[in-house]
Amino acid sequence: MSKGKNQHVVKHPEGWAVKGAGNEKATKVTSTQAEAIKVAKQIAVNQGSELLIHGKNGRIREKNTYGEDSYPPKG
Repeated sequence: MSKGKNQHVVKHPEGWAVKGAGNEKATKVTSTQAEAIKVAKQIAVNQGSELLIHGKNGRIREKNTYGEDSYPPKG
């Protein structure tokens, strides 16, 4: 299974945007970060990719992997 593009939730002039890694245009723009996270999570789960949530300052504040983990926890 090929892995999809990682999804980023980033600040946008009209609120918050969901962007696929390397994409110039936003996949979706929402008014709240929570809404953008919901949309991005759905895409990441469907594609088996990562969700990276950026804060207002642009720094990554949270990262979640969906699908097959390349480095599963040992135990």
